[in-house]
Amino acid sequence: MEVKVKVIEQFRVHERDTGSADVQIALLTQRINQLTEHLQGNKKDHSSRRGLLVMVGQRRRLLDYLSSTDTNRYISLTKKLKLRK
Repeated sequence: MEVKVKVIEQFRVHERDTGSADVQIALLTQRINQLTEHLQGNKKDHSSRRGLLVMVGQRRRLLDYLSSTDTNRYISLTKKLKLRK
């Protein structure tokens, strides 16, 4: 819960922001990284793997939305989260 609050504070667009695309993408990225670590140790956990794929797809859709509406925010967010190489 504390990690979630820190992520929200770091990526929010305005003072009371909890659900903008930036925040949602950051939270999904944090959760995806956690699940990736979990799956490296638990290779047969297929239900978690499916959940991971769902989250990756959701993040992809949010990133596509952000890139089409506000390219500058998209670029800065991908740099902050190190999503593009």
